[in-house]
Amino acid sequence: MEDISLHILDIVENSVAAGASAVNIAVCEDIPGDVLDIEISDNGKGMSKEILRKATDPFFTSKTVRKVGLGLTLLKQATEMANGTFSINSKEGRGTIVKVSFQYSHIDRQPLGDIGKTIEVLVIGNPGVDFHYEHKKDGFLSTFDTKRIRKVLSKMSINSTKGIEIVRESLKKTERYLSKAESR
Repeated sequence: MEDISLHILDIVENSVAAGASAVNIAVCEDIPGDVLDIEISDNGKGMSKEILRKATDPFFTSKTVRKVGLGLTLLKQATEMANGTFSINSKEGRGTIVKVSFQYSHIDRQPLGDIGKTIEVLVIGNPGVDFHYEHKKDGFLSTFDTKRIRKVLSKMSINSTKGIEIVRESLKKTERYLSKAESR
């Protein structure tokens, strides 16, 4: 995977496949502290202790369409290459939490990538899932929440033309706010 946003896409798609109706994505860029933290949590079916132990084994997958599962393995490797940490916690029937931390300035840290486009793809491709995305950068916090957008849309689908327009504009506002924070 070329950037961290693609890892996020993969992990969230796993959440949706596990029956999650709500997914939270939190990104925290602490440049003075030299840390990039990401947490993805869901309310999906969770994993048994046995599956959780095998979750980062590249030769294990719970999917029936292929014989290997590289998503978590590649994310773990990416964090370790950038002097970071990886953890995954899950409880059957309660969901899963994946936490990663990178040394922000590490030469081997992958770029963050286009988080806005990643969130857009996830929301539009999974209209029945509630997404909450927050991005903190050096103390400035910007949030995106599909529940707020659904209220504006009333009975219209979030992946309707109007819904997509609102999703895109909301994500652009998030990006603009964080860009302003950078310039301060």
